[in-house]
Amino acid sequence: MQTLRKIISRYLRSVTFVLVVVLLALILCLQIMSEHKQAHQTATQTFHQIEQLLEKNLAELAETKDAYRQTCLHNAEAIAYIIEDNPSVLDSVEELKKIAGMMEVDEIHIFDTTGRIYAGTHPEYYDFTFDSGEQMQFFKPMLTDKSLRLVQDITPNTAEAKMMQYSALWSKNEAFIVQVGMEPVNVMKATEKNELSYLFSLFRVSPDANYYAVNGKTGEIIGSTDLSCVGKSLSEIGLSLSAVTADRNGFHANVNGEESYCVFAEHGDTYIGRVLSRREMYQRIPATTAGLAFCLITIAIILFHVVTRAMNQYVVDGIHRVNEKLHSIAQGNLDEMIDIQTSMEFSELSSYINRMKQSLLDNNEKMSYVLSKTNMYIGVYEYNRHMKRVRFTQHVPRILCLEPEEAEKLSSDYRQFQTFISELCKDPVEGESNVFSLKDHYVKLEEMGRDDEIFGVLIDVTEGIRKRRQIEAERDFDPLTGLYNRRGLEIRLSTLFAEPESLCHSAIIMIDADNLKTINDTYGHDAGDNYLKEIADLFRDFGSKDSLSARLGGDEFILFLYHYDSEQELTDTIALLTDLQNSHFATLNDQVRVPLRFSFGCSLTRQSSDYEKLMKEADEKMYENKRERKNQ
Repeated sequence: MQTLRKIISRYLRSVTFVLVVVLLALILCLQIMSEHKQAHQTATQTFHQIEQLLEKNLAELAETKDAYRQTCLHNAEAIAYIIEDNPSVLDSVEELKKIAGMMEVDEIHIFDTTGRIYAGTHPEYYDFTFDSGEQMQFFKPMLTDKSLRLVQDITPNTAEAKMMQYSALWSKNEAFIVQVGMEPVNVMKATEKNELSYLFSLFRVSPDANYYAVNGKTGEIIGSTDLSCVGKSLSEIGLSLSAVTADRNGFHANVNGEESYCVFAEHGDTYIGRVLSRREMYQRIPATTAGLAFCLITIAIILFHVVTRAMNQYVVDGIHRVNEKLHSIAQGNLDEMIDIQTSMEFSELSSYINRMKQSLLDNNEKMSYVLSKTNMYIGVYEYNRHMKRVRFTQHVPRILCLEPEEAEKLSSDYRQFQTFISELCKDPVEGESNVFSLKDHYVKLEEMGRDDEIFGVLIDVTEGIRKRRQIEAERDFDPLTGLYNRRGLEIRLSTLFAEPESLCHSAIIMIDADNLKTINDTYGHDAGDNYLKEIADLFRDFGSKDSLSARLGGDEFILFLYHYDSEQELTDTIALLTDLQNSHFATLNDQVRVPLRFSFGCSLTRQSSDYEKLMKEADEKMYENKRERKNQ
């Protein structure tokens, strides 16, 4: 018989073909790295060309801006001279517009010495001041320094937000300020040459690659070969500003819904990027790897079927049969035998499981034997919610007072056994821990559970509890009257007065039997004992609520009434004792019946916890009552 190790080794030698997979993966990685490098180099070269063209255009733009500034300032100076020579033109908007057309300017504004527009080609601007807007405030320093000749950068004007370039200077007589505005057409044309979208159009780039210019602070796309993206934010096309600014060697992203390879470079406050779709970047890879992939898949399929067949035949099927047997054992069928012979390992496993099962059966018998040798009746039971039967030792039926048929029924179904135990636990023995009453027996039950397994121990404690109760009765009860003796009274009162607020309205009553010595001397001590029993019966269950009665010794008794809802209800109950003092008779024997007389004194507790003090007060009142009765 072959070992499982040899069987698996024989069918897994073909694992060496994994080298083919490793080789294919290596080729793919090298091709991907090559395409990444090529895409990065192309992007870098394009960025370099854009930077060179930008530098050239920037120089041209600077020259154009400087010339335009000079022209704007010269025009303002010439217009100021014309107005000084002919001040009446200030009264005619049409004349000022003619001057503006002659000087090729778009706007003329005349400010007074306070910085307010009072004349010009655009009456709608009259009364504007240097405080009317951010664009106007640029010229405010001229109010304090009349030597200033200011030319403002191209900026949106205050009223219409139209791109204008304004220049301003004082007239030679310092009577007014002339401001002229010109639309910077030539400057804007030169500026357009620096727009990245314009520059991108000059490059004959691949239609599968898009170029983007991004504001490095806001993440807005300010230029692109894809005009639909201009004005959008990076997040709208699937990029993030953090990825763009951190780019050093390119990165992958989903751009406009397509997986792409992105390369970005910093240019001043702008980032220029080239985005090439993975589909185009990797278009040459599938053709070169298709053949290798086909071979790899074929080999993998063959290997899968061969190894799977071997594992199913020699491992999985064997484990499945073992599990079926173990499931049957777990259900309580301990007679089930496991015999799997498909390999040496399964044969050994079957042997070990059978030996372990037999050991469990032996342990159960050993435990029953050990427990049977003790002086106590102890039973052990165990069951699992996944198996139906309950296993227990031989003393369990006797402890639970079960007939053989009933014991067999409970052991065959754990649910019925659970119900029986639940019913048992409904009758706990007061003052005992985990001890329950069953018919005329007492059973101690300890049970613990782990997951779905339950283990319990049953002990017949009937004899121990009966002996303890007999000892307690001899210790705490008066043998003549059956009432509590002094010791029993002390134990009960200390327990009750541990929580005086729970006693509600309560009272301690001291009672003394009258004429006991006379009865003993006249009729004998047996008659005296009967007299005391009659008094004890009178107080045994006295009152409408809870009560506690005891014989302190001789002819002295004590009665404790508690749990009364009101003081009036309590005093009404105590008043009944007055009626009993003179209305009852005691039968001493068949021939003698005498009046039953007693004296009593009462002390209301009023939630006091010092019951000894209360007993002393009641005792004093009892003697007062006795003296009063003697005087009567």
